[in-house]
This record gives sequence, C-alpha cells and structure tokens, in this order.
Amino acid sequence: MSRDLRNYARRTNRGMVIGFLILLFGVGITLVGIIYGPAAAVFGLICMLAGFAPIVLIWLALTIMSWIVSRSGSQEPEDIHNSNGDLM
Repeated sequence: MSRDLRNYARRTNRGMVIGFLILLFGVGITLVGIIYGPAAAVFGLICMLAGFAPIVLIWLALTIMSWIVSRSGSQEPEDIHNSNGDLM
C-alpha cells in the first residue's frame, strides 16, 4: 500500500468539491423549485452557473499555466542578481 499523501489530499479535495456542488445544485435547486416553482428554479440555476463561471475560468487559467510551467522543464526562475545581490 502506497502512502502518497499528495494523491490522497488531491482525491479528498476533489471529492469534497464534487459533493459540495451536488449539494448546492441538487438540493438548492430542488428546494427553490419546490418552494417557489419551476420558473424560479430555472432562474436560480442560471444565476448559479453565472456565479461559478469566473471561478471556473480562474481555475482553468491556473491549470493551464501550471501545465505550461511543468512542460517547460524549469521550475525555478533564472537568477537576475549578481554575487553582491544587486540587479544586473
């Protein structure tokens, strides 16, 4: 049995986010639909999707940037200081 804690943390975080989204969208939209009607549920779904769009776009941009950095082969920036600590 492997003790890859990073993989465990990644899986746990993914599961928690998926569970949160299922609860938010599933239970939230269902309750809005029961209490206020189907038209309000559809509008609530549209508003939730519009609210999550910036979050998804930021996550996507960060994921793409991480992928580009990992493919470049260099994880550390070049040293722009000379031996005295002054900028070159």
